[in-house]
Amino acid sequence: MSGIYKKIEVVGTSPTSFAEAVKIAVKEASKTVRHMSWFEVVEQRGAIKDGAVSEFQVTVRIGFKLEG
Repeated sequence: MSGIYKKIEVVGTSPTSFAEAVKIAVKEASKTVRHMSWFEVVEQRGAIKDGAVSEFQVTVRIGFKLEG
């Protein structure tokens, strides 16, 4: 795994679960970021509407190899 890597931070959201929010964040990032290698969940939070959980939110750091 030698080389130079960079990390970006994105936020994914889902009405279903934290896991789904992570998958959405990675999938959307993959549309513009190449060579993604790993992710780490930095923060989890959610939204409440009418006394119930309405949205799951995760902040995810994604690591990717820089081209060189």
